[in-house]
Amino acid sequence: MGKVIAVCISEKRGTVKRNINECNVIDGYGLENDAHGGNWHRQISLLSYEKVVDFNERGGNVVDGDFGENLLIEGYDFKTLPIGTKFKCNDVILELTQVGKECHSHCEIFKRVGECIMPREGVFTKVIHGGKIKVGDKFSICTE
Repeated sequence: MGKVIAVCISEKRGTVKRNINECNVIDGYGLENDAHGGNWHRQISLLSYEKVVDFNERGGNVVDGDFGENLLIEGYDFKTLPIGTKFKCNDVILELTQVGKECHSHCEIFKRVGECIMPREGVFTKVIHGGKIKVGDKFSICTE
């Protein structure tokens, strides 16, 4: 069982996101008011909280959303899970569609913190069923 540590959005792509603590998740779109929302396979990005903690322990200085992640989740190493894995948080159902990504050519995140772990540690999902997500919510892999 995992736990939601941060719920982050941004107004423009390729920029850091800010933790807004809770958000509506829209069917087939993503997080309400997030620049990455839309009708595509990368509606919501997930990042393992433990990877951010490790980055900071190695001298990083990042806060929630700095890697451009939508949801920072404690308890899972997302990059080890297969495409098609489904997650549940309250009424929200997400489906894993992509592991990792090609990074923008030294994006704002890289320029600010010197490294971006999102390309190798982040994963992307599409929204199967919407609802509301907030910090502290339980986050789990669907077993059905």
